[in-house]
Formats: sequence, C-alpha cells, structure tokens
Amino acid sequence: MFVGHVREKEEATVNLPGAARVTKQSLIGPAEGWAGWVMRQFTLAPGGFTPRHQHPWPHINYVVAGAGQLYLEDQEYQLEPGTIAYIPGGAEHQFLNTGTKALVFLCIVPEEGDK
Repeated sequence: MFVGHVREKEEATVNLPGAARVTKQSLIGPAEGWAGWVMRQFTLAPGGFTPRHQHPWPHINYVVAGAGQLYLEDQEYQLEPGTIAYIPGGAEHQFLNTGTKALVFLCIVPEEGDK
C-alpha cells in the first residue's frame, strides 16, 4: 500500500540528446509496491520537448495540464488536459510543448522503461 504526494517525489532534469526543458518524476513503481510497472510525471516547460525516439516497451500517457503536440509514427496529435494516448513498443514518438504554460503528463511504462 502507498499514499503520497507528487511534491514529495524527486524531480530530475531529462538530460538526453534531443531533449530540452524537460523534467521527470517517478511517482509509483516497485519501491511503492507496484511490481513491474512505473508511473512517471513529465513536465515540459514552454518550448520544451522530448527527443524523437523509439524503444521496445509500450507506454500509456494522460495529459494533466498545458498544451502540446505528440508526434507518433509520422502523425501529429494535439494535446490538452484529458488527452490519452497509447504508444506501442517500437513506435517513433516525441512530445512537444506548444503552449505558454507547462505541459504536464503522466506516463506508465513497464519497469525496464524507467531509466
């Protein structure tokens, strides 16, 4: 069992080639009792973006705040609070903040995807 608050979780800058103005917080995972999975929160400052990339594991996303764009396999999707997305393993994707406020989204991945 685990109950906590996002403000209690460490916020780390994402320092990957092709990323800018992105932070990540691992919210719930094996350390909190959820074996095999991790729920993270990403925050992209205005003008921020993740790298365009792909990996073998799938992930599920839920937009909490802000506005942005998801590039997914040669298509672009507009993001707003309440947008949900499933990104299969191997699919090329990228998140971009196109708004004036932080783009915040939850991302659930298998444990091996939380690096």
